[in-house]
Amino acid sequence: MSAAERLDDPGDDAPLYAARKRVYPQAVSGRFRAIKWAVLGVTLGIYYFLPFLRWYRGPNAPDQAVLIDFPSRRFYFFFIEIWPQEFYYVTGLLVLAALTLFLMNAVAGRVWCGYLCPQTVWTDLFYAVERLVEGDRRERMKKDGEPWSVERVAQKILKHSLWLMIAWWTGGAWVLYFSDAPTLVRELATFQAPVVAYVWIGILTFTTYVFAGRMREQVCIYMCPWPRIQAALTDEHALNVMYRYDRGEPRMSAKKAEQARAAGAEAGDCVDCNQCVAVCPTGVDIRHGAQLGCIQCGLCIDACDNVMAKIGRPAGLIGYDTDANAERRKQLLEPVYRVLRPRTVLYAGLIVAIGVFMLAALLGRASLGVTALHDRNPLFVRLADGSVRNAYTVRLINKTLEERVYRLELAGLPEGARLEAVGTHPSGDRTLIAEVGPDRTRELRVLVTLPKGTLEPSVPLSFRLVDIATGAQASVGDFFKSPGSAP
Repeated sequence: MSAAERLDDPGDDAPLYAARKRVYPQAVSGRFRAIKWAVLGVTLGIYYFLPFLRWYRGPNAPDQAVLIDFPSRRFYFFFIEIWPQEFYYVTGLLVLAALTLFLMNAVAGRVWCGYLCPQTVWTDLFYAVERLVEGDRRERMKKDGEPWSVERVAQKILKHSLWLMIAWWTGGAWVLYFSDAPTLVRELATFQAPVVAYVWIGILTFTTYVFAGRMREQVCIYMCPWPRIQAALTDEHALNVMYRYDRGEPRMSAKKAEQARAAGAEAGDCVDCNQCVAVCPTGVDIRHGAQLGCIQCGLCIDACDNVMAKIGRPAGLIGYDTDANAERRKQLLEPVYRVLRPRTVLYAGLIVAIGVFMLAALLGRASLGVTALHDRNPLFVRLADGSVRNAYTVRLINKTLEERVYRLELAGLPEGARLEAVGTHPSGDRTLIAEVGPDRTRELRVLVTLPKGTLEPSVPLSFRLVDIATGAQASVGDFFKSPGSAP
């Protein structure tokens, strides 16, 4: 058949993609459902109430335990305070998060997607509200197939109102991380909060409602990149939710299976009840093998185990298993679980190493700092007496919550060098005294002068900052430029 004939063939009118069918997940009970409820309660509790937790840092610091303070350019996390120039700690946290995700995948596949992902958590919460208002799977399917009634309209209004309330509080909780939570709540309630707060609450209310209430499994299947990345990172020893087809096939009713076994014929444990499909939040049939839509939540395991208990068959027809064990069962070998293997050891080792390094850096970091920026135009100035002067912008950093008195020292230059700065108290030709307020920085216009006869093209120097009260020190290096080094 030619290409033109194939195009004219009515069989080619079939759509390239199957029409999407609405998913009606059924409620289920079991150990994995209990774990998911526990994770949902803990994670949402942390998200909604953490901004109200207090942490005393001193009289001149905010007492909110977790706060992203944009006006002061600070990030507070309990006893940790991150300054803008210390953003590398945030980078380290992102690296740790990525490695933790890789480790979770290497051990138990998409366990993040099934239990901890925000999309999963909020969708679970929205499903719970939907079941509470409209009933379980069969009731919802029946109502959606019937004409509209006053009762159904009332249920829809109630359900969507509750969804919007949850979405609104989700957006409201987010903005509380960027300002003092009790104060901002009061301002929001009295319509005195900044406009940007209402804008972000509106944006997050809309996205939460749409993603968790309307799009649901479509986010996991079509929008999220992690399933595609995860497929490239997994191996045959990672635990994944699997249907043990060697035990389940051939499928038949429980009664027929008993008759077949009595006759010595082969019979599988799967009774084709479709309960594993009915409870799946993404509508996946796990009996078809690994699929992009499976988020490894384990609800199909609970559903299948409940059915096996009713028909008197052993649990575990669907369970967390590995591809390697699936092959071993074909060979009638005992399953082997290898949690410790090169990739898991590597990920865990990197997590520990980076975590220890960051903790040591946090605990050992100085409470003061100094930076210096040499003037670029001009690099130097020749004075009337033949001496040469260089100008620097020196910034003194006080990370404590009290005013500090610092001594700025000049080192590395030959005898005769002089150090000057406006607004400071000289304590010698090469030292200055300066006060810096609590949790503040102070910028100094510093002039360094070398007398005639001691000039070299470029002389290394350093500015050393000393806390007079504690003796803590910080230093920064630069160069003194002279006519011999001019471009």
